[in-house]
Amino acid sequence: MRQANTTDCASYPATGGAPTHHFAHIDGLRAIAVLAVIAFHLRETWLPGGFLGVDVFFVISGFVVSHSVANWNGGHLGHFLAYFYSRRMLRILPALLVCLLATMLLTTLFVPPVWLGTAVERTGARAFFGISNFFLASNREQYFSATIDYNPFMHTWSLGVEEQFYLLFPLLFFVWTRGARWRLAATAVTTAALLGSYFWATKLARHDPTAAFYLIAPRLWELAAGVLLFQCAAAVVRIPAWARSAIAWFGALLLAYTLVKATTSPVPAPHPLLSVIATVALIAGMHANTGTWLSRMLGTKPLTWIGRASYSLYLWHWPVFVLMRWTLGIDTPLQMLVGIGVTFALAALSTRFVERPLRYSTFLMRWPRPAIVACGLLVMILGWSTGNAIHAAQSRISLSTVAHNMDDWQSNLDSTLPERPGCVLVAQNAQIGQVKPITIMTLSRQGCPAPQPAPPRIIVMGDSHATALWKMMSRYALLTGASVEFHQNFACTFASLQPEREGGLCPQGNATSIQHIIADARPNDILLLASLRVARWTDQFALRDEAIAWSMMTSPAARQSREGATAALVGILGPVVAHGVRVILTSPTPNLHATPYRCADWFNAGNPICQRGLTVPRDETLRYGAQVRDSLAAITHRLESTYVWDPLPILCPGTTCAAWMDGKPLYADGDHLSGYANLLLLPDFERFVAALPPPRLPELGDAIFSAAK
Repeated sequence: MRQANTTDCASYPATGGAPTHHFAHIDGLRAIAVLAVIAFHLRETWLPGGFLGVDVFFVISGFVVSHSVANWNGGHLGHFLAYFYSRRMLRILPALLVCLLATMLLTTLFVPPVWLGTAVERTGARAFFGISNFFLASNREQYFSATIDYNPFMHTWSLGVEEQFYLLFPLLFFVWTRGARWRLAATAVTTAALLGSYFWATKLARHDPTAAFYLIAPRLWELAAGVLLFQCAAAVVRIPAWARSAIAWFGALLLAYTLVKATTSPVPAPHPLLSVIATVALIAGMHANTGTWLSRMLGTKPLTWIGRASYSLYLWHWPVFVLMRWTLGIDTPLQMLVGIGVTFALAALSTRFVERPLRYSTFLMRWPRPAIVACGLLVMILGWSTGNAIHAAQSRISLSTVAHNMDDWQSNLDSTLPERPGCVLVAQNAQIGQVKPITIMTLSRQGCPAPQPAPPRIIVMGDSHATALWKMMSRYALLTGASVEFHQNFACTFASLQPEREGGLCPQGNATSIQHIIADARPNDILLLASLRVARWTDQFALRDEAIAWSMMTSPAARQSREGATAALVGILGPVVAHGVRVILTSPTPNLHATPYRCADWFNAGNPICQRGLTVPRDETLRYGAQVRDSLAAITHRLESTYVWDPLPILCPGTTCAAWMDGKPLYADGDHLSGYANLLLLPDFERFVAALPPPRLPELGDAIFSAAK
């Protein structure tokens, strides 16, 4: 292997080995790109188009990786593949694996398991193999959503795109290395790949913008643009210097415009397309014309240093920002400076002690290329195994109290109880509906005597607040022998009395559940409706404007909307009640100003997301939900066999509603009940159900339904 040149062909998502020539201006362009990404990830409003720095990197990668192997003449395709992949592995893997393992360890230590979260560990596990982008696309993890800001492995999606490109590149580019007569064919193939990918991205973005953002097929056109630029630059006759300068300045101005004015739309046009055109123009304009003021500016020492370290900067900046967001916070100017300082320090250490020693190792230089590839694959597997082992040890090594007391925090199904020896909870899933499928999870106990008389079957509907009752309802099934059905209309709500939350295909799914309940109704059944019926003050990822939340609950428009939703719900429930089903609606529980599991530890208690505190006066809770309580009372007045169960006296027995009781959490986040709260509420729920009047007989249903209407 040759000695290191002063730069690499692609510092960000790894482009290949030592280049034939030094492109200082490309180092500078790479620096601009990584600084844009970092600025965007610190504050989106600072540089709205900063995310397009990744698009710039893709073009650069296509150009410089082509340049790095263009003069290869080492034999047949097998030799070329071994040569190319060994260089890629030495360039990519060392820094990537160190970053992934360190991030996995720090995440395990400091990040509590996320309830309703984004499967952080699954993203990280796939990043070892360069396929995290497939997981993010299939899991619908939108790049511009708030939840993605808390996944420390999210940024590896672009590394996945690049690594998948490297799998394809030598197969496409090998023809170019065969000599001049083959180069026209290679250029034609690259052009076809570019056009096909671009038009596919445009089409895919219309119905699946998340996939269009993350996957290699709709991103290939950006990398192919860099490859095609190199191929054309090698064939085009000399262009006057003034024309090259004009092209470069056009690219610079266009790139500046897109970075400042772009919107966060994943559609290829206009801004991603403009950023690619701008990058192509910049590189083309400065190619073989490096004496201009623009190229000298991009080639200054600070920018070239950042450009050479841009791969490590990209690797480390996002985990640093996310881990700070989970713990100390990264909101104040001082916190941001700390985040930037730590990022640059880690990038410098990675470049000096991880990337260069292995990449330019004289020991590895003597290895056969296939052996380096095989060793790289083995190291990937070992890294993945180590990462999984670290995550599996979270309950033992985590510094978070949440990880050590998950049973108190999360409302999971209990399968057995000491007081019911031999009884085992069995969960069975079935699916109904076509347009918006509904999953019905039925809980029943086995291995113990059947209760006499048979308790009522309980059907649970709503949203994630119904799911938050899993622990209580599973214990109820084990203790009483009742059958419990959860109708799960994923990503939807029902009976929230907030029409704006019940759009899309959600009403169709809810209608499917109601029709199923009516068709399968047995006298004595109970329908439990648990939903979030007030506007949130916070969620697990961001604070919300409480003035807006109060307006959503108390304004005349909100009152009118709620009255309409109340009347609509009465109409929906009328046929259910007419079939002898009793209905229980849960009354609003306290809404917290902050998120308990985000603020439970010494290292995150001072996070800005916790600044509003974890207590709220009881009278404020009552005032905030007063109109919802009025609506629930109106429903019980208009419909027979409907009742309201109010958990507030248990959760908030005094003048102040707190996130904790007896040192244990009552809420997982700002409004979802914790596992411990489920245990507190179970006896009261049992008493409430036992005290319900018997259901109305089905023959009275017509009269009841008429009254409802």
